[in-house]
Amino acid sequence: MRRIGHALIGHEADTELLTDIADTVEALTDRLDRGAPRSRPIEHVGHRETATTDRGTSIESYDDRPFSGAASPWGLDIEVHRLGDEIEATVTLDAAHEGAPGRAHGGIVAGLFDDVFGFVLGVVQQPAFTGELKVRYERPTPLHRPLLCRGRLASRHGRKLLIEGELVDPSGPDETVVARGTGLFITVDPAMFDQTMELPPPPTD
Repeated sequence: MRRIGHALIGHEADTELLTDIADTVEALTDRLDRGAPRSRPIEHVGHRETATTDRGTSIESYDDRPFSGAASPWGLDIEVHRLGDEIEATVTLDAAHEGAPGRAHGGIVAGLFDDVFGFVLGVVQQPAFTGELKVRYERPTPLHRPLLCRGRLASRHGRKLLIEGELVDPSGPDETVVARGTGLFITVDPAMFDQTMELPPPPTD
């Protein structure tokens, strides 16, 4: 699904091909809609350390996590590692992530920070919700080459966790910071997630 999105945005296509794609996707979507609704059990939400590599400890999350889940159709192809108390994610932004010509959309960068900061919550072993997210865009964020997004806990004040990080382009002689992010996260009792799961689903019509 990700490949379709990038191919659709990144290449020219005639009307016949676009119509074929739309018809095929529509037919497959109809088949999916006939399946039973699914929900994500709270025990499936979280992080797991899988292997130790030369970049640190590899970390995975649940497959349909919107930005970094392996099964998310609109997610990023992201590799996450833990380096001590810091999270470092490697990501290459592609055609469908373009905003202004030749650079990534700012909202994609903001979402990337929010997702990476969520992995920091796993490091500190504290469930929390995003209360505030700030991003300072230092330079245009490039496409089509690996970038590093880092995050770490900066401070803790009661229920407030301040997480900070940066998105860097390591392709030059020195790492170039293209954006900096700061997130204020509010810790919660894990039982709150169970209460949220009990909310009625949205109407189907």
